[in-house]
Amino acid sequence: MKVGAGTIDYATLPEAELVAFAKAGRRDAFAAIMRRGNQRLFRVARAVMRDESEAEDVLQEAYVKAFSGLGDFRGEASIFTWLTRIVLNEAHGRLRKRRDSVELTAVETAQADTGRILMFPNALGSSDPERDAFRAQARRLLERAVDGLPEAFRLVFVMREIEECSIEETAKTLGVRPETVKTRLHRARRLLRKSLDEELSGALSGAFPFLGPRCDRFTASVLERLRL
Repeated sequence: MKVGAGTIDYATLPEAELVAFAKAGRRDAFAAIMRRGNQRLFRVARAVMRDESEAEDVLQEAYVKAFSGLGDFRGEASIFTWLTRIVLNEAHGRLRKRRDSVELTAVETAQADTGRILMFPNALGSSDPERDAFRAQARRLLERAVDGLPEAFRLVFVMREIEECSIEETAKTLGVRPETVKTRLHRARRLLRKSLDEELSGALSGAFPFLGPRCDRFTASVLERLRL
């Protein structure tokens, strides 16, 4: 979409055109891809790592690897499906290294720490402090409950319920059958139902935010590393 003489509005470009510009080394195209994918990819990374700062590190390394090797992307699937796989590979690689270097008792202690509460900013804001406080508390409870799910169920729940990916896309991204996605989602819901009430459903859309200034700061950091 043309905005002015020689100016392109990358934010409105179809995905295929955006990827073509990114392959040509256009900095703004890289930035637009990250802004479209940051929320989903951060959530996927966090679903594996269960830690905000580690999820950011995973996402940054995944972007650097992906954009440095963007020529390998053939367009057989969405660029974001491709990026999600890279994020998952990076996250699982980190977990493998951690298991090799950390004593088993330390890992078990960390996994048993269910009392930790993660704080997330309210991206939308509101004029009702009481309502904001309730939603923030509900979101924290939801995030802690999701963190407690087995990883296989956690990834499916994040992609299907929070990111609203289709069964087919989730299955393709995770390398499992659609029937497996359905089964894992059912089990994830059943486990969560034990600790969550229906009132938490309103917090789903705001869980694990990665938008606004935070998204911009992260995008600029990756572009700086790529020297674009």
